[in-house]
Amino acid sequence: MKTTRLAQLASLAVVGSMALAACGSDNTTGSTSAEGSSSSASASESAATECFSGTLNAEGSSAQKNAIEEAIASYGEACKDAKLNYNPTGSGAGIKQFIAGQVDFAGSDSALKTEGKDGAQSEAVAAEAFCGSPAWNLPMVTGPIAIAFNVKGVDKLTITPAVAADIFSGKITTWNDAKIAEINKGVTLPATAIKVFFRSDESGTTENFTKYLKAAAPEGWTADASKKWTGAGEGKEKSAGVAEGVKSTDGGVTYVEWSYAKDNKLGIASVDNGAGAVELTGESVGKAVAVAEQAGTGNDLALKLDYATKEAGAYPIILVTYEIVCSKNKDAEKGKNIKAFLKHFASTDVQKGLEEIGYAPLPKEVEDKVLTAIDALS
Repeated sequence: MKTTRLAQLASLAVVGSMALAACGSDNTTGSTSAEGSSSSASASESAATECFSGTLNAEGSSAQKNAIEEAIASYGEACKDAKLNYNPTGSGAGIKQFIAGQVDFAGSDSALKTEGKDGAQSEAVAAEAFCGSPAWNLPMVTGPIAIAFNVKGVDKLTITPAVAADIFSGKITTWNDAKIAEINKGVTLPATAIKVFFRSDESGTTENFTKYLKAAAPEGWTADASKKWTGAGEGKEKSAGVAEGVKSTDGGVTYVEWSYAKDNKLGIASVDNGAGAVELTGESVGKAVAVAEQAGTGNDLALKLDYATKEAGAYPIILVTYEIVCSKNKDAEKGKNIKAFLKHFASTDVQKGLEEIGYAPLPKEVEDKVLTAIDALS
């Protein structure tokens, strides 16, 4: 049902933008009985959901595209007069549009930078200047980053940080390389050339993946973490681009959100950070997020993720997508509307449902902090 609803919503995209009418899902139900069930569920959910009438516009992370579409759809089932438009242009673009006052909130796979670069003010300072109040980073979507591959005859693969660094920097060039074979005993690896695909646009996914490589394999990955790729390979635009590149190429490999790897039926490597190979699952991702430290203060919930963690059973290559909001909106009504939608997005039911489409729900301790912060928005 969720996959169908996402496909239906995707058809509402107009002129290349992801403008989603939140009430649209009710108009695309497939049968009379389904419509009756949807109507009953909507009435029940509406009683427990804070609704608004009007429009909200947001932009940013493509990593959370499928997740926020799902939240928009379920919100629209309960709140018929609400419309939410989300444009997945990438984290960097979303932050810029938010600071410029072009959108009501932004989605970003990295928290606002607190230090400026080349004499420019920091993102956090610029956002506060626009808001007239501190901007808060609210973690909403846990998007595991898969090392996704397409190697004919290979269904199961384990990767260590050192091997990942060598693959993505171009030092290892064939799949039967001795370093890969050493950690995949019993797996028949072909001499197929490795074809790396990377995000050509500025991407929070790139930044988080390179943070992982830098933290977990500093000797093999010496470049600084960045939204712009500095390794080897062929660039493709956005998550959909790299996923499609791997899908159509024998020997292809990329870093991409779990949801895109699943949607394209790509192989997903287990990752061994030193405590044994860990498969990418909602549970293994939750363990990694739960041990993250809060880098922000108060209700600014920017997190410091431990990419080099050796926590047993914790999948280490993760990103957290933040909804970036003004803590006190200049437009009180707009602030109230944002608060209503985000409360729905962070709710336990919505978070649990996201796992079905390739995301991991927020751990309870993080979810509680997020809901407290949302309650404090004005």
